[in-house]
Amino acid sequence: MGTLDWIVIAAFFLALIGIIIWVVSQKQNDSADYFLGGRDATWIAIGASIFASNIGSEHLIGLAGAGASSGMAMAHWEIQGWMILILGWVFVPFYTRSMVYTMPEFLERRYNPQSRTILSIISLVSYVLTKVAVTVYAGGLVFQQVFGIKELWGIDFFWIAAIGLVLLTALYTIFGGMKSVLYTSVLQTPILLLGSLVILVLGFKELGGWDEMIQICGAVTVNDYGDSMTNLIRSNADPNFPWLGALIGSSIIGFWYWCTDQFIVQRVLSGKNEKEARRGTIFGAYLKLLPVFLFLIPGMIAFALHQKYIGDGGFLPMLANGNPNADAAFPTLVAKLLPAGMKGLVVCGILAALMSSLASLFNSSAMLFTIDFYKRFKPQTSEKKLVLIGQMATVVIVILGILWIPIMRSVGDVLYTYLQDVQSVLAPGIAAAFLLGICWKRTSSQGGMWGLLSGMIIGLTRLGAKVYYSNVTDASDNIFKYLFYDMNWLFFCGWMFLFCMIVVILVSLSTEAPSAEKIQGLVFGTSTPEQKAATRASWDHWDIIHSVIILGITAAFYWYFW
Repeated sequence: MGTLDWIVIAAFFLALIGIIIWVVSQKQNDSADYFLGGRDATWIAIGASIFASNIGSEHLIGLAGAGASSGMAMAHWEIQGWMILILGWVFVPFYTRSMVYTMPEFLERRYNPQSRTILSIISLVSYVLTKVAVTVYAGGLVFQQVFGIKELWGIDFFWIAAIGLVLLTALYTIFGGMKSVLYTSVLQTPILLLGSLVILVLGFKELGGWDEMIQICGAVTVNDYGDSMTNLIRSNADPNFPWLGALIGSSIIGFWYWCTDQFIVQRVLSGKNEKEARRGTIFGAYLKLLPVFLFLIPGMIAFALHQKYIGDGGFLPMLANGNPNADAAFPTLVAKLLPAGMKGLVVCGILAALMSSLASLFNSSAMLFTIDFYKRFKPQTSEKKLVLIGQMATVVIVILGILWIPIMRSVGDVLYTYLQDVQSVLAPGIAAAFLLGICWKRTSSQGGMWGLLSGMIIGLTRLGAKVYYSNVTDASDNIFKYLFYDMNWLFFCGWMFLFCMIVVILVSLSTEAPSAEKIQGLVFGTSTPEQKAATRASWDHWDIIHSVIILGITAAFYWYFW
């Protein structure tokens, strides 16, 4: 890191502090202001915020790492702009009509209070276990690599970087609320994109171009069936990414994440109206086409450089077991390829990604706790006090996330897989409850609730079985072990989704149907003529043209890497 790099980083922080001071000076009178930025966000702020919240450490570390270790396989999860279009075209009208703050609150409108509680608990637990811990862990790892500092004042620099990052982000989230999250992401997104683009260009320059990368990676086989690192669609017998499982599993996880997860949908709920919210999702979908090129392909470039320089000791740092450390691909490219000044800019980009993910997360968690637990049991609480409770909840979530890191650090070499694994058992139950709740009038409150419950029970059983069988060496083979441990995680996700759908349907058919008043405007076919007219007025031919372009690019990507 040169003097110029430090000047760039200092300038970035001054700009950030300026935005935060401006946001804090704007009065936040009630919880809608604090949690949803006053519901007046425009499409640019929504789209940039969807993208910046999504692009966290799991991309900078995990996705580049996945590119360096398994090649194109994880691209199914990243080329999901089409899924954000489903959020905009299908779900936004229902969410805007219901005027809810949180996704659990929407389930209460559609089903019953119990469904709301179940989803709130699942969401809060998953945030602490996956998102907070993973983001903070990756942040510590990046700064250790980029600054090249092992320890400071006798303390492991990993912890100093990780906890510093958390405190900084928590401060601006606690004082600024949703507005600070939205406006800082408008500053952070361009910096992140620019920094990653520079790495992509310099990486290709160092390696010798696109064809060189395709040639080196295409020569490396990843399974016994002849598939190489550049194959997106792999043999159905592939132990990790069978093509059918990857298509089904990534769609279920994607549907849960993009269309029903508080973390993402909260960005859309803060839109000024239906039109701005939908255009925000279209803009977000365009941006979502980029991560494959900005993070996954640099990982493949780092792998190709490692193969190319293997005689001179390779390019990537080595792990204790003699394999190259795939998770260090992105920080290694930053440390070895970037000129002075640029390195500072990219460090700002990485900081931006980590901070915007954490900030969105703190805000979503605080909101879930405040609106779904506290306000329900103390409905008379004043708006000012609700904002205070939200700030206190943020502090508790931060502490829990930090305490979980040592446990997660023990499984740290499989960061992106750890994350997708946990998400693959959380997603199916929630996805089934939302999908049938919006598409089928007959879905009863008991049906939705039991769908969620069965998903939660099966998911926890699978996670428990994974921890148990990973540590027990002489376990005997039986049907339970096959189902909950041996079965490919993507196929398990697909079967679990089917099972939860069947539970919802059977319970719904054997219990009382919801009244027409209860589901008014919340299910297909129940909208009033006024609601239909409002939705129709919120889009024009340009929205359709842009949506078709996004679908066309996605199809072309699949065709090229097939």
